[in-house]
Amino acid sequence: MPPHPPQSSLHIVAAEPSATGGYALLDSGAGRKLERFGEVVVDRPEPQAMWTKRLPQTEWDKASGVFDGVDEEEQGRWSQRGQTPSQWNMDIGGVTAVCRLSAFRHMGVFPEQAPHWQWMADQLAKAPEKPRVLNLFAYTGLSSLIAVRAGAEVTHVDASKKSVAWAKENQAASGLEAAPIRWIVDDARKFAAREVRRGKTYHGLVLDPPKFGRGPEGEMWELFDHLPELMRECVKLLDPTFGFMIFTAYAIRASALAMDGLMKDILADKGGTFEAGELAIREMAAPNVMTPRLLPTSLYVRWSNKT
Repeated sequence: MPPHPPQSSLHIVAAEPSATGGYALLDSGAGRKLERFGEVVVDRPEPQAMWTKRLPQTEWDKASGVFDGVDEEEQGRWSQRGQTPSQWNMDIGGVTAVCRLSAFRHMGVFPEQAPHWQWMADQLAKAPEKPRVLNLFAYTGLSSLIAVRAGAEVTHVDASKKSVAWAKENQAASGLEAAPIRWIVDDARKFAAREVRRGKTYHGLVLDPPKFGRGPEGEMWELFDHLPELMRECVKLLDPTFGFMIFTAYAIRASALAMDGLMKDILADKGGTFEAGELAIREMAAPNVMTPRLLPTSLYVRWSNKT
């Protein structure tokens, strides 16, 4: 009889200001969020911030970058005040990130991932040998860099040449040029399938897929259609003696319960422990406010076969 996966309850895991280095969520409300990335303050849309702003408008007016979206896929434009740098560095998670105002409202940094980074480092410390990590949909590579700092060898896969180039900039800014990272520009599904055929295994898998996307040769990615197949391939890549997975989903109209159910299904014969829930960022305490708010950002599921 295969081991029965344990039941998991849903959790809210918040990235605390003390763990996010040069980032801070200064305020949120009325469908917006006010954030500091290093020395640059930005004002971005956030539909889940349905409450009232706590800081006065004069503080919001100090933002040097204000993003206005033009469609549901997050494309839009930035309005800049003053001398906003074209790029700047900030420290987070023990590495250095090169930040930019991108057309997709991001700066290349997702500080809500800080709890994942610490959990991953804790898992890597338990590995019986030099750990191998596969980072799919790896974008600007902060998880890859944090993994190598924790002693892992990393295979970093993203379909975008620009994203991989950005990740390499972060590698250089972090002084990790000699780190054991294999940079791959490829479609995640095709790469995972090839690795399975090659008999490759990894101790850790990190997946942060978009809702929609295209591979370097025009391959289509749709989260709800293609994720189950990809996850089943990924399970075949897990080292049989030691392994963990981190899955994050920013897709709308999804549920942590659905993602938890998928992970339990594909890992049904692996045993281990599961944790599912939401990532959030804790807002900095406003004057005369006793309880800082939590701003939800994404769903996640984590699994490990070692407690």
